[in-house]
Amino acid sequence: MNEGKKPILDGTGNSDYERYLRTEELLALQPGPETWRHRDELLFTVVHQSSELWLTLACSEVTTAMEELGRGRTYPALRLLRRAVICINHTITSLDMLEEMTPWEYQQVRSALGHGSGFDSPGFNRIRILMADLALHLMNRVEAADLPLRDLFIHQSHNEDLIDLAEAILTLDERLMDWRARHFRVVERTIGLDVEGTQGTPVTVLRDLRDKTFVPDLWAVRTHITEYANEALDT
Repeated sequence: MNEGKKPILDGTGNSDYERYLRTEELLALQPGPETWRHRDELLFTVVHQSSELWLTLACSEVTTAMEELGRGRTYPALRLLRRAVICINHTITSLDMLEEMTPWEYQQVRSALGHGSGFDSPGFNRIRILMADLALHLMNRVEAADLPLRDLFIHQSHNEDLIDLAEAILTLDERLMDWRARHFRVVERTIGLDVEGTQGTPVTVLRDLRDKTFVPDLWAVRTHITEYANEALDT
């Protein structure tokens, strides 16, 4: 550290970097060796705590995007939704670390989790609510356009802002589906399929939730467009 730059922010730590990010508090949140039942508790905790941070940011971006849409400002909303997608991407890639534990190593970690379950993730539960709000906002705008959703896409040059918004929401929905699929596969690889998780939920429930969508109409319209195109080619 440059000795001429003394910290000017309040808090603990030897630098303003540490004080602003509150690194002492942050790094005290992970279990230390003195409490471990297995050393991979640190790995498990870092993956899940960092995921909650990325989900917090994703929720913030989607919330502000909704506010921008309420003001009729589509472009800034699209930028924020792209940020939210990147946040979800980070939660997906971090799951790779969990597969660096063997099944037996995870069982040692699992004994320290109590009834802890991903179903209780505050970040994921919040983004689910926000996705429902986004879907409702979109469909209200589609209804206000007074065009069937299929025709909205077919005549997209006249509805570019709305099409861009629909595609951005679909991308975010797709990333959440990717996360569920990746999470299921990690769980299956770690504890198996025909077993129950820490809350007694069968792993097969995770499998059945993989393709859950918050915007089913946006997925179904692809089929309708293909059917329309096929009919046009047949005439």
